[in-house]
Amino acid sequence: MNFFESQDRARKNTSQLVLLFALAVITLIIVTNLLVMLVFGFINSEQMQSGQLLPQNMDWRTFAMISVGVGAVVLGGSLYKIMALSAGGRIVADALGGQLIPQNTDDLKQRQLLNVVEEMAIASGIPAPPVYILRGEAGINAFAAGFSPRDAVVGVTQGLIYHLSREQLQGVIAHEFSHIFNGDMRLNIRLMGVLNGILIIGFIGYFILRSTAFSGRSRNSKDSGGILALGIGLMVIGFAGTFFGSMIKAAVSRQREYLADSSAVQFTRNPSGIAGALKRIGGLESGSVVENSHAPEISHAFFAQGVSGFMQGLSATHPPLNKRILAIDPQWDGKFDVADQTDPLGKSSGDKDAGAKPALSREELAQKVATVAVGAAVASMDSVAAAIDQIGNPKQETIAYARTLIAGLPDVVAWAAREPYGARAVIYSLLLDSQQEVRERQLAHLQQHADADVLVLTHKLAPQTHSLDIKYRLPLIDIAIPALKQLSLAQYQAFRDNLNVLIEADSRVDLLEWSLQKILLGHLDDHFFKPARIKTRYAHIGQLRQEVQLILSVLANAGQQDQKDIEAAFSAATNALKITGLELLEKNSARFSDLDRALQHAEKLSPQAKLQLLNACVAAIVRDQEVSPIEIELLRAFADTLGCPIPPIVLSPK
Repeated sequence: MNFFESQDRARKNTSQLVLLFALAVITLIIVTNLLVMLVFGFINSEQMQSGQLLPQNMDWRTFAMISVGVGAVVLGGSLYKIMALSAGGRIVADALGGQLIPQNTDDLKQRQLLNVVEEMAIASGIPAPPVYILRGEAGINAFAAGFSPRDAVVGVTQGLIYHLSREQLQGVIAHEFSHIFNGDMRLNIRLMGVLNGILIIGFIGYFILRSTAFSGRSRNSKDSGGILALGIGLMVIGFAGTFFGSMIKAAVSRQREYLADSSAVQFTRNPSGIAGALKRIGGLESGSVVENSHAPEISHAFFAQGVSGFMQGLSATHPPLNKRILAIDPQWDGKFDVADQTDPLGKSSGDKDAGAKPALSREELAQKVATVAVGAAVASMDSVAAAIDQIGNPKQETIAYARTLIAGLPDVVAWAAREPYGARAVIYSLLLDSQQEVRERQLAHLQQHADADVLVLTHKLAPQTHSLDIKYRLPLIDIAIPALKQLSLAQYQAFRDNLNVLIEADSRVDLLEWSLQKILLGHLDDHFFKPARIKTRYAHIGQLRQEVQLILSVLANAGQQDQKDIEAAFSAATNALKITGLELLEKNSARFSDLDRALQHAEKLSPQAKLQLLNACVAAIVRDQEVSPIEIELLRAFADTLGCPIPPIVLSPK
C-alpha cells in the first residue's frame, strides 16, 4: 500500500470511528434514559419483570431533554479533548511526562537515537521530529503523536534506548514513521477525543456521588437516595463506556500495527531489526509496560501493548507479540531474547548492544556517496520518476544515502544546525548574497536585529555553507528545523522577520529562495502558531484548473530556457493529467503570492488527485531527459506544501 492509498484508508478509518462513536453515543443515551426512568419511578420492578421498559404514558419531552443533554456532554467532552490536543504531538508527550532530548545532547545512547531519527527523517524528506524521552520507564516502548508530519513528535521510554541495539532502534523508529505517514497519528488523537467524551458520563456520576456523600442532606432523604442511585448508575455506565471505548480502540488499532510492522521491514530491508525489538520486549521483565497514569488513554498509540491488567487480552490495542514476530520472521523458534542489558535506570552493566553494526568511517561513507552517484548517472530519470513511489515509503538505499548526506556535512555546520543559536546562523548564512553590495545590506540588518552571538557565528559559517553542493541544502534545513522549534515565540518572530528581510534584500525573490522559505516557514509556523487543519475539498484535479495551470507553468519555465522546450515540458505535464484547455503562462507573469494561493488550494485536493498533480510535475521535469537542481528543489517544495514529502533525489554528476 503506497502513501496515497494509506491516506485514503486513514479517511475511511476516520469514518469508521465516527460510526462507532455514534453507536456508542446512542447506546449511552438509551441506557441513561432507562437509568433516570428507573431511579425516579417512571419504571417499576413489575414492569421490568414483564419486559416492559417503556412506561405506558411515556414523557417524551423528558426523554428528549435527557438525550440532548447526554449527547451534548459527550460531544462537548470529545471536542474539548481534541481542541486541547490541537497544538500537536508535544501535548501528548507532555501528558506522559516526556522530556525533550536536546539535539546536541552528550549522552551517547540518546545521540544514537537522534541519529537514527535524523537519518529516517531526511530519507523521508521531512524535518526530524522532536524526540522525547519518558524517564524512569523501564519497559521498551515508543509512540508517534501529532496531526501531521509538521507537528509530529516521537517519544521513547528510557528502557527502549538502553535495551535495544542500533538496528533494533531503526526498526522501531521506522515503525513509528509508518504511523506518521499512514495518517494513523491524526486518527489516534481523534480516538483520544472520542473516548474522553464517552468516559465523561462516568466522571459526572462520580461527581454526583461525591457531592451527595459530602452534602448536608439526610442520608434517609428520598431525594438523596435517588441522587445516590443516579450517581452510582452513571458510574456503572461510565465503566461500561470505558470497556466499550477499549473495544473501539482495539478494533481501530490492531490491524494498523501489522501494517506498520511490515512498513518498517520495507523501510529498513532488515526484518531482524523490528523482530529483534519485539523479542527483547518478550524477554524483558518489565516488557513494554508504561507506568504513567495517562498511559491507558494513549495506549493505542504505543509501539507495543503499554498497559496490563484485567481483560487486556480482550481489549488489547496491539496483536500478541508472538503473532507480530511470526508475521515478520516465520522461522522464529518461539524463544524471546533474555540477553543481559544495561539497566535503563542505571543500576547494572553488561550492555552488549547485540546485533549493532559498527559505524561507517567518513572514508567509507564517502565511498558510498560515490557509489550511489555512479548509479545515478545511468538512472537519474528513473530516480526522479520513482521518487513519487517513495513518498512515505523510503527504501533502504535512500536511508543509506541520507546517512552519507549527514556525514558529508562539515562538522562545524552539522553541529551548529542542531543547536538553536547555531541553526539560525546556518539559515542566515545560506541566504547571504554573493554580491558584495547586497551582502553588506543583509549584514547591516542582522547587526541591528539579530543576536550578537548568532551574527558572529553567521560570519564564521558563511564560507562553508556557500561551498556546499546544492544537494545539502534541504537536508541541512531538515536538520535545523528541530533546533529552531526550541526558540521562544519572540525569538522565532525575530528570526522570521530577519529571514524575510534577507531574502528580499536584493529586491527580488528567486525560486530557490522561495522554496527554502516555503519549506522552512511551513513547518515552523505550524509549530509556533495554531495550525489550520486542512480538509479535503476537491475530489478531482479538474476542479482547480487555474491553480494547476499556474503550478505547472512555474515548473516548466524554471527548468527550461528555450521557449519550445518550455512549451514541450508544459504539454508533457498536461498530457499526464489528461486535461485539455490549460494554457502556459509566461515567465514572471505570476507573483509568488499567486503561487502560494494556488498551492493552498491544491493542498485541499484528495490524496489521489495530489498524486496526479505530482506525477504531472515529474512528467514536465523528465521530458528533456535532464534534471536541474532547481527542478528538484521546486518539486520537493511543491510536494512538501501538499503534505506529500519526497525523499532526496540523487542527481547525475556533471
